[in-house]
Amino acid sequence: MAMKLVATRRGRPPKFGRPSRTVTLTLPEDLIAALMTADADLSRAVVRLLEPIAHDVVPIPPAELSRYRDSAVIVVRPVNALKAISGVTLVSLADGRALISLDMSMTVADFELKLRDLLDEHKAMDKRERSVLASIVEILKSARESRRVVVRQRSIIVLQSTSRRRIGTM
Repeated sequence: MAMKLVATRRGRPPKFGRPSRTVTLTLPEDLIAALMTADADLSRAVVRLLEPIAHDVVPIPPAELSRYRDSAVIVVRPVNALKAISGVTLVSLADGRALISLDMSMTVADFELKLRDLLDEHKAMDKRERSVLASIVEILKSARESRRVVVRQRSIIVLQSTSRRRIGTM
């Protein structure tokens, strides 16, 4: 199954990286103030608060591309099989999914090979974990075979607390 990697559309990119539409809401002022503490953009605040419960209603793919302009990143459901791969770190997102971060020593090709090896060696792997790994492999394979896409490895900045407390204002 070939996966379309990057949409070639003009204009503003989707605000949430997926189809959305404009709606009008009338809300009490105190709830608006509460939403604004989650995010200054009311629509982002609503999405941030509702996404965790929306997953029970609307199924999300095991791995998918989140697009921004002419680029995309792979967003996954976090699974133990991914967390166990040396050199791979999952960076949690507000909606319960995660970005994949590779240590400097791991290339994208090495990562794809490790995923393929895991799928081959562990036939009895949990169905959910297998679907995440297989989806990532399919995305990477499609990108590798595409003439319209180049796979680039980037670093992300992660601020991690030195104690068990959450990072707040510094």
